[in-house]
Amino acid sequence: MVKEIERYGIPIVHMATITTISQSVGANRIVPTVAIPHPVGNPTLKPEDEKALRKEMVKRALDALATDITETTHFE
Repeated sequence: MVKEIERYGIPIVHMATITTISQSVGANRIVPTVAIPHPVGNPTLKPEDEKALRKEMVKRALDALATDITETTHFE
């Protein structure tokens, strides 16, 4: 599905804990996440620290969307 959406010119970012799965489904822009039960957060952090973590992950995904790529790229 990722490849089909990108074929129409819409860039996709796949955020996942297990990035090999992202690669196997054909994602071109991959942002690694925190953990399987909490991919875009960490409940052990203080609320303000978790908010900062989530904000950084969203920023990384937006930067990935704005980046021209020619092959599968991981945005650490």
